[in-house]
Amino acid sequence: MANRLPLIIGLLAVVVFLVWSSVFVVNEREQAIVVRFGEIQEVKTEPGLYFKLPFGFIDADSIQYVEDRVLRFDLDDIRVQVSGGKFYEVDAFVLYKIADARRFRQTVSGDQMAAESRLRTRLNSALRTVYGLRGFEAALSEERTSMMREVRDQLRPEAESLGLRIDDVRIRRTDLTQEVSQQTFERMKAERLAEAELIRARGNEAAQRIRAIADRQVVEIVSEAARDAEIIRGEGDGERNRIYADAFSRDAEFFEFYRSMNAYSQALSDSGTTMVLSPTSEFFKFFGSAGGGNGAAAAQAATSASAPATASTGSDAAPAATEAAPAETGN
Repeated sequence: MANRLPLIIGLLAVVVFLVWSSVFVVNEREQAIVVRFGEIQEVKTEPGLYFKLPFGFIDADSIQYVEDRVLRFDLDDIRVQVSGGKFYEVDAFVLYKIADARRFRQTVSGDQMAAESRLRTRLNSALRTVYGLRGFEAALSEERTSMMREVRDQLRPEAESLGLRIDDVRIRRTDLTQEVSQQTFERMKAERLAEAELIRARGNEAAQRIRAIADRQVVEIVSEAARDAEIIRGEGDGERNRIYADAFSRDAEFFEFYRSMNAYSQALSDSGTTMVLSPTSEFFKFFGSAGGGNGAAAAQAATSASAPATASTGSDAAPAATEAAPAETGN
C-alpha cells in the first residue's frame, strides 16, 4: 500500500492538471475565441465555465479573449479645412464594440490596437470630407448632429469589415488654429471699429440735428421777442402820440408854449454847445411876446449867457449884432 501511494498521488496530479488545462472561464466583460489547429472553432460570448482540449494533446485548443464592452478611442488635434479654405483643429472620439469576434480575429488577429489604428485613418478621412463640405459655423450650429451622423455612417463600412460595430461618433472640439484665430481676431476688431464709427456718426448726426433745432428755436424766440418788443414799442408810441394829440386838441396855444419851454430847456442848458441865432427868429418868439424890444434883448442876453465862447463867422453874425443894438437903445 505504501508503494502505491506515490503512484496514486501522481495519477491524481495528472488528472487535476488535465482538468485544469481543459477548463476556461468567460466573464461578462469579454468574449473567448477557441482556436484549434490554427483555425477558429467557436466563439464563446456568454459568461460561464467552458471546456477545451487539455494541454498535452497535439495542437491543443487555445483561447483568445477579446473585449465584449463598448470601447472608445480618441482622435485629437485633427487639422481639417472647411469650405471657405481656412483650417481648424478638431477633436473627436468613437464608441465601438467588437460585434463579430470571428471576423475580428481573421482581419487583425484580434489585435485591438491594430483595429483602432485602421479606424483612426478612416475617421480622419471622414472628418475632412464632412468639414470640407461646410463652413466653420456649421460645427457650432444645429448641423453639428447631422455632421456626426455622417461621419459615423462613413466609418461603419470599415468597422464592419473588421468585425466592429460603431455605436456613436462625437465631435468634442472644433477650434481655430493660431493663424485663423489671429485673422478672426483682426476681422472682429475691424467689425467692432466699424460699428463704433457707425454709432459715432449716428451720434454726431443726432447732435447736429438737435443743435440745428436749438439754433432755429433760438432764432424763432429772438424774432418773436423782437416782434413783440416792436409791437409794444409801437403801441407805446401810439399811446404817447394819442396823449399828445389829446392835449394839443384841448389847448393848442398852451401846448405850443409847453413844447417851446421844453425846447428852451434842452437847447439852452449847459451842454457846452455854441449857437448863433437871430433874436427875431421863430425859436425865440415867446421871449418877445411879453414886451416887444425887451423880449429881443432878453433873448440876446440869454443867447449870449448860454454861449460865452461864441464863434461867429460869415455874414450871419453881423445882422444879429446890428439888430440887438437898437433894441437896447430903445429901452
